[in-house]
Amino acid sequence: MSGATFVALFIAALAIWFVVRVVEVLLLVFIAVLCAVYLSGVTDVLERRFRLARWLGLAIAVVATLAVVVGIGAVIVPPVLEQTRALISGLPQTLTNIQNVIAAWAREYPALRDTELANAQSGLVAGLIIDATTFLKGSILPYVTAGGKLFIEAASVVVMALYLAVQPRLYRDGILSLLPPRYRAVGARVLDDAGATMRAWVVGQLLAMLVLALLTAIGLWVLGVPYWLAFGIFTGLVAVVPFFGTLVSTLLPALFVVSTGNWVKVLAVILLGVMVHVVEANVVVPRIMERRLALPPVLTIASVLTMGTLIGVVGLVVAVPVLAVTLVVLRHVLQAEMYGDAGHAEPAVLRATGEFATPRSKLRV
Repeated sequence: MSGATFVALFIAALAIWFVVRVVEVLLLVFIAVLCAVYLSGVTDVLERRFRLARWLGLAIAVVATLAVVVGIGAVIVPPVLEQTRALISGLPQTLTNIQNVIAAWAREYPALRDTELANAQSGLVAGLIIDATTFLKGSILPYVTAGGKLFIEAASVVVMALYLAVQPRLYRDGILSLLPPRYRAVGARVLDDAGATMRAWVVGQLLAMLVLALLTAIGLWVLGVPYWLAFGIFTGLVAVVPFFGTLVSTLLPALFVVSTGNWVKVLAVILLGVMVHVVEANVVVPRIMERRLALPPVLTIASVLTMGTLIGVVGLVVAVPVLAVTLVVLRHVLQAEMYGDAGHAEPAVLRATGEFATPRSKLRV
């Protein structure tokens, strides 16, 4: 082994060790970038349409965002808390009713009579709920009990996001200056594409969460499902986790309807969840959003599982944007530059519609 090869391997190993040691810090920086992408997008619109100074546009964007969040919270938080308290207080009786209904249904079929499903005292349903609750507690509790550390990290994310949003070109040019001159054009394309990709994801995710929450809440209210508002908000929140969020938000309301023994209503709730997600993904979002991402479903699910295993709940939230940015880097660096396939140098946005005409000059980090 030559000395140069040994040095290269040593540096690579050192870089990997460093990344592993500071992965939490890198995650915070990535979350700050996502927040900055949102704030920068709003600021760009204000700056372009109203000729405002960038700092003033950013201040308006921050204040407007806080006002919207506080206003929506003041309207929906009280009833959501009331429904959530009622849901939790009635959970033991609801679980008992669900278990009894499932046991009665299982006893009607010979193949299920000797299984745990037919035993009303097995506590199978309660056990599943307890296991899920234990998993969530184990994943979320470290963040809740972090106290001062959590506050410092949250404040750091906000401050970094503000600095990134007010001077995005400064940090973009700083990153490019670290590259050799002959690679700066490629680096600029990667940063532009990554910026457009993250912006498309942020806008699409916020829109999807809003649409899913509204449609689900309205649909469950029409069907007479208890805690319809709490389930609607829950559906919107878990939409950030692809596939698994859809699965849980569809089955959870149906599970509570099982306690009534009305299987037609259970089926209606499941169909509602499926239809809401289909309409949101294929009708509402594509018509409102011009920029969309087309990520391979298998890679998306694998990314969610991997990030959730490595990092926990926060990993579930950032799994998709991390995957999207990773694919951007692979497409420009590996496929376009190393393999010479120029077709992969096109922007990631609009790939779902087959359009690749987004001018790079308009893409900003």
